[in-house]
Amino acid sequence: MSALLELHSVSVTLRNVAALDGVSLCVSPGEIVALLGPNGAGKTTLMRAATGAVRHEGRVALSGADPRMLSARQRALRVAYLPQRPQSIWPVSVESLVALGRYAHGAAPDRLSPRDQAAVDAAIEACSLTALRTRRMDEVSGGEKARAHLARALAQQAPLLMLDEPTAGLDPAQALGVAEILRKHAANGGGVLLSTHDIALAASAADRVLLLRQGRAIAEGAPIEALTPAALESAYGRTGALMRVGESYVAAFH
Repeated sequence: MSALLELHSVSVTLRNVAALDGVSLCVSPGEIVALLGPNGAGKTTLMRAATGAVRHEGRVALSGADPRMLSARQRALRVAYLPQRPQSIWPVSVESLVALGRYAHGAAPDRLSPRDQAAVDAAIEACSLTALRTRRMDEVSGGEKARAHLARALAQQAPLLMLDEPTAGLDPAQALGVAEILRKHAANGGGVLLSTHDIALAASAADRVLLLRQGRAIAEGAPIEALTPAALESAYGRTGALMRVGESYVAAFH
């Protein structure tokens, strides 16, 4: 089965600084890949390169196509990208925000076909927003806003979800809920690429991790194999360890 995303020796220079240096990555259907690393490691830059948003050297392919050669609609049918802290300052309802995910399919929030409405309903249910669907976005909590934006990405029904710190600011229960949603998407044949600072959550949710520092890949592989004490110290400059506790993981630094 062909990969949903491929990066081969991708480099990006921003303001004469190497933001990404020869990084390779593959996301296939059915798997979750997590990007880890300190602030400034290149996680967001990698995602922007993957969507064709920044100039790069090397090869990038979204379902086999160069994203720079695709129209906005063609890209949106391949990948649903959720940036850090997405904004929704206008007073639309949760349901209307989620319905924005159907633009790639030619729909508008006030003109949904039965198929579009079914996609919106499924996304709202998946993100446990049914009781909030008529609430205005400026009236819900930060965690509820985050789930609404995730639902918008799900409603897009793109095979690849690309999420930049989707659990930032969420409490542990909400973060675990997001992880469950992502695992379901992968189980249904989709792929997920997410960035996060939550090492333990990444270890629990992801099939593979890519650890970055200063734009370079330090380690890649299954979390328990890639996130060794040496790799963690190299990335974060602190002695650390990833430990399994039951079905979960804990990351400790000192």
